[in-house]
Amino acid sequence: MEIVYKKLTEEELDTFIDIRIRQLSEEYTSEGKKVPENVNLKSALFDYYRKHLSDGTFVSWLAMDGNTIVGTSGMSFVEKPPYFSCPSGKLGLLSSMFTVPNYRRMGIAKELLRRVVEEARTFGCGSVHITASDMGVKLYTAYGFKHNSNFMMYNL
Repeated sequence: MEIVYKKLTEEELDTFIDIRIRQLSEEYTSEGKKVPENVNLKSALFDYYRKHLSDGTFVSWLAMDGNTIVGTSGMSFVEKPPYFSCPSGKLGLLSSMFTVPNYRRMGIAKELLRRVVEEARTFGCGSVHITASDMGVKLYTAYGFKHNSNFMMYNL
């Protein structure tokens, strides 16, 4: 097995979205929740990724074993008013970090993370944010991510 890394293109988008939905379902059910049957994310995700891949505000690196995607990553680029710890106002929002179970603990997620963080650096981001799953916290902490106790959320 030789893992090859490549950037996501529209050619892999359907498979990428299926993996993203699988990831979201795993995270949702691990919190003791049941995945809602009336929510169909596929078309909304396709519209989002297609738009943001084309305008350069989303990038993803894939881990490939032959023609099979075995790991994914994603970075969305957003801007907000500059502030002291991020004078550019540019932020990377990390998402879509997923490795197929049989390929976990092989360094794939670490390499995917390295690649998308580098994309954020190249874009000029001052920081990268993530809402981490329990499984991902160890990876992100080892990479150097710090918990931010100021983050709050209000659902609409």
